[in-house]
Amino acid sequence: MTRSRLGRAGGSLAVLALAPLSLSVAGTTTTAAVAAPLFHPAVSDYVQMSASETPPTQAQCNSVGRRCFNPASTRAAYNVGPLYQSGFDGHGITIAIVDSFGSDTIAHDLHVYDQTWGLPGMCGEEGVTCTPGMPTFSQFHFQGSPATKPNPGKSPGQEDKAAWALEVSLDVETAHSIAPGANILLVTTPTAETLGVQGLPPMMKAEKYVVDHHMADVISQSFGTGEDAFGSSKSLLNLRDAFTAAASNGITVLASSGDGGSTETTKTPVSKGGTEFPFPGVGWPASDPLVTGVGGTYLCTDATATSGRILDTVHPPVNCQPPNTKAEVGWIDSGGGYSHVFSRPAYQNTLPAGSTPIPQTARGVPDIGLQASARTGALVYLTLPPDGDSGLICTDGNPCSTGWYDIGGTSLSCPQWAGLVAIADQINGGGLGQINPALYELAANPGAYATDFYDVTTGNNQADPAVTGYNATTGWDPVTGLGTPNAAALLPALVAASH
Repeated sequence: MTRSRLGRAGGSLAVLALAPLSLSVAGTTTTAAVAAPLFHPAVSDYVQMSASETPPTQAQCNSVGRRCFNPASTRAAYNVGPLYQSGFDGHGITIAIVDSFGSDTIAHDLHVYDQTWGLPGMCGEEGVTCTPGMPTFSQFHFQGSPATKPNPGKSPGQEDKAAWALEVSLDVETAHSIAPGANILLVTTPTAETLGVQGLPPMMKAEKYVVDHHMADVISQSFGTGEDAFGSSKSLLNLRDAFTAAASNGITVLASSGDGGSTETTKTPVSKGGTEFPFPGVGWPASDPLVTGVGGTYLCTDATATSGRILDTVHPPVNCQPPNTKAEVGWIDSGGGYSHVFSRPAYQNTLPAGSTPIPQTARGVPDIGLQASARTGALVYLTLPPDGDSGLICTDGNPCSTGWYDIGGTSLSCPQWAGLVAIADQINGGGLGQINPALYELAANPGAYATDFYDVTTGNNQADPAVTGYNATTGWDPVTGLGTPNAAALLPALVAASH
């Protein structure tokens, strides 16, 4: 299949997760992937699987070379169930999700998603009567919210609000699927997240406002841009105020590590794609030592399971089939490598045995991982404007429509990890703040590492053969970090290690 990138974590700031390979309507004709404009929201891969409120069957997903996870099968893969049974679902904790523009239909889309998968409703979603103690969904439009405008053409620029709606649905729905008891605050800015004067500064100011006004306990950022795309290190460092404030206020900040593998791209105009640097690099904010960078995997477990981490090497994609024998494989597009701005933080001085070394001069990225490849992606529901005016283009070259999408990218792994942190915060009785020191402390203990993490030891992120990539290895590596979480073991241990 031809893979398309809607923007790598590089010059024009990438919403790190989605790319088109589309099925027009569930149960009808399938089509292969086609290239999409680089200036779409950078969700690494999206495939429309259904044009109704009925989600696709697993057989329909398999027919286009992938498996589609739902909340139950993702929870099973990462052993989240025992935490729910103990009463821990993120209740009382607030996750702030930061995106450009927002979505006019997210309250409706969230309701369809919850009704489909049997998730508890949220006060603020469409069709739900609020009751005491119910988790809330709310929106904070920093500097206002622009009206959605029709975009009947096939080349939307980053200033088109509707083109970001898929990212919003992905972030909100999947964070809620992991932490169904947590509150969700959707934080939006009225400009696209492009590098320079338009996007990043307002987003960072919005986050600083959220921190200063104690509006959230966890911040999820499904975006990033290459460190080397900044005019200077100083211009990057000037944007860190929100992160230093978060660290002082017990707020955890996470960021997608990117969907370009070991590559990064230059800054370019809003409506044009970037030019790739000829050397490996990493994206910011995932590279910031005050942020937990989240990489990605192919999740090769049973996408129909409701309990247990069950290896499935029979069904697509090919990345999970023989000779593969692992439950997870490092994703080829998982952003990772070594920072050109930040030196190695103290918490990365001690790594699990067998880890890929991290030089003293450079922070290693990412810190952790989770499912990210769209070939083993998650189902998300989205409503689009009528008459094909959204700007999202599917495989036949025509506009996508309302329905269910299979989505991947590190902006799938990041909001799900934010949900896990919300559960840990509930166990803790409040925000944990920066979790990286505790993660690496646990991983440095061989017994704890074997119990708390799923070590991902195969795969690589050399997305471009002309640019040096990295292998997933035992212990920490620049593809999946320390690995993925055995949530029932890791989250209580994370709380204990944080004290």
